[in-house]
Order: sequence, then structure tokens, then C-alpha cells
Amino acid sequence: MSVLPDPGASRAVLVGTGRYEHLEQLPAVPNNLQALADLLRGPLSLQLPARHVAVVEDPVAAHTVVGAVRQAAAEATDTLVLYFAGHGLVDAQDQLCLALPHTEFGRVETGLPFDWLRQVLLLDSRAERHVVILDCCYSGLALGRMGAGLQLADQAAVEGSFLLAAAAETRTALAPVGETYTAFTGALLDTLRHGIPGAPALLDLGVLYRHLRLVLEARGHPVPQARDRNSGAQVALARNHAVLPAVPLTAAPGVDAGERSWPDPRAVRTVTGFFTALADVRVVSGLTHRAVSERSAGRIAAGTVSRLLNRSTLPATWNATAVYLAACGVPGEQITQWQAVWQQLRAEAAETASVRAASPAAPQRGDSEKNRTWQRSFTVFRRKRGQ
Repeated sequence: MSVLPDPGASRAVLVGTGRYEHLEQLPAVPNNLQALADLLRGPLSLQLPARHVAVVEDPVAAHTVVGAVRQAAAEATDTLVLYFAGHGLVDAQDQLCLALPHTEFGRVETGLPFDWLRQVLLLDSRAERHVVILDCCYSGLALGRMGAGLQLADQAAVEGSFLLAAAAETRTALAPVGETYTAFTGALLDTLRHGIPGAPALLDLGVLYRHLRLVLEARGHPVPQARDRNSGAQVALARNHAVLPAVPLTAAPGVDAGERSWPDPRAVRTVTGFFTALADVRVVSGLTHRAVSERSAGRIAAGTVSRLLNRSTLPATWNATAVYLAACGVPGEQITQWQAVWQQLRAEAAETASVRAASPAAPQRGDSEKNRTWQRSFTVFRRKRGQ
């Protein structure tokens, strides 16, 4: 079953090198990074909080990239997205090496072995799922050493992940001169922004991969590769905006609300994810705030709907959320699942607050200094008294 990651429990690290001292420049890479970061943070995709998207542009050293990935791997518990755009090299052992600004052709020790990042994902990551997107370009020599193009995906594969890689034959084919984005990332951005007509409501990685193969092949560009480990293909990067917003339920008598692709509350793990998915319910229903209010028979006002979806803390009572979900058309059994998630998050918040309250408060610096000043004054006073 396809599922959108919980944005509160997910992280993304976007790495790109467009400026090189010894290799061909790739001016489209900065555009890739900015556009993909904006998309992942926005309503068209995962709606990740800004602090959950790390952009590493033109890293001067390998440890800069590894450090950013290691931090994200330690923080993410749902999904970790790792993206790289730039030149790719192949070492003497046919291992993938990512080119950094100072990388020299034929000297892979000046680059970043992908296996270093792969080890972080394997050994240090708390995330259940990993999405690895590699938009790398190769020279003719690199392609000759690679042999079959599918070897790239095999090299970079990580258990519990989905690898999506651009199989570029030349730099120009991957980054056409004068284009805003590289060919592969441009097609990916366009698909996430506009959707795929006739495709499912969730654009999971399996659907994206098949669509990108058709699009890029039709354009004469190298076709991408993919590797799926442990159902990683079911991770969705966006809703299918070619079929959203849906028409209001009242105008679609032939559509069963229970068959709609509602956000799965069981995938929610954080308060951020709760409200993101809750807002997505309205998108799937195709209803405006006013229409939700009307369908609730006045039990929830349009202003209340807006305030509910823009909260940053969980509501103290369940009633308004239940009315909202029912008015949107969510089936009763799913509303029960939503309530269970709300109760679980409330319990976790209460437990966290209890632990904080039980912890001894750290002394205030001002109070400590006042206390030391008083002690010094008292000591001087006693000396004057001959004590």
C-alpha cells in the first residue's frame, strides 16, 4: 500500500555540485537543489518542515556531506531522502564516486565514495525507509568501466530503500546546455508538480520510475534505473495533482468515499504529521472549508476548520476533529484510527511534559551570581567583625 511519509519524522538531504575546478561546469545543479528543496517543503509534495531539509551545495570536503547525512539519519524515524546531482566517477574497483568541486578526473580520492554514504544509511540510520536519488553524469570512460548500466543501482542499493538513478551516457545528455534543470531532475520536478493523468492518487516511487522511463526515453535522454528493497517502491513523494483536487462528494454520486485514497492515519507519528495528513483529507475530499462546514450541518464553522488545520498543538478534545473527518467523508473505521493516533500523540506529549517537570531545573546564571556576590559580602562583613 502506497503511503506518504510523516513529515515530522522524515528528513531530506540534497547535495549538489555545479562548480568544478577540473571538470565540466554544471550550471543547472543549483537550480535542481533549490527547486527540489522548495517542492519537498511545499504542499505539492511531502510538506517537510524547512528545518528537515538540508541543502549542501558545492561541498568543499567529503566530511561535510557525510556529516549532513549522518545527522539526518540519526533524526529521521520514518523516511530519509538523499539526493545528489553532479558528476559521477568510477574507481578502479568499479565503485561509484561522487565528484566534489575539487575532484580531478582520474583521481577518485579527491571525490566522495558513495559507499561512505551507503554505510551511514546501513549503520547509523534510524529511518525505516530510505529514498536515494542519484542524478549523476558520466564520461565515456566511466560508462565503459561500468559495463551494464544497471550496475550503478546495484552498487548504491541499501536495504529497506528505493534507489532512483539517472543513467546518463554523456554530460550533455544529462544536463542539456541552456536548460534550467538537468534532464532527469527536470522530468522528476515536472511530474511531482503536475502529476500523471490516469495514475493512482499517490505518486509512489514505483509509479514515478515507470513514468520517468517513458518520458525520458521519448525525449531521447538516457532512461533511469531503479532498485527496490523491502517495498521501498511504495513510498510516495506526492499526491497525483493530475487528479486533484477531486470534485466534491455531493457532485460525484458514483464515487464511493471508502474507495478514495485517504491519508493513512497509521502512518502518522508526529504532531506535524498529524496536521499535515489532516489537511490532506480536505484536499482528497475536494471540499472547501465552507463546504466542510455545510456538510457538518453547522456543527463546525468554516473558521473552526481553518483554525483546526493550522494548529501546531493537538486539540484537547476530539469532537471537532471527528466532525471534520466525518464531514469530509472519511469512513467511520478510519475515523476510529485517527482517534487512536490522536490519543497516542496526546499520551506521548503528556509523558514528555511529565519527564520535563520531574527534571531538576538548572540554576539561573543571574541567581548564581547574586548568590556568590552575597557570599563575598558576608565574608567581608564577618572579617570586619573579627569573626
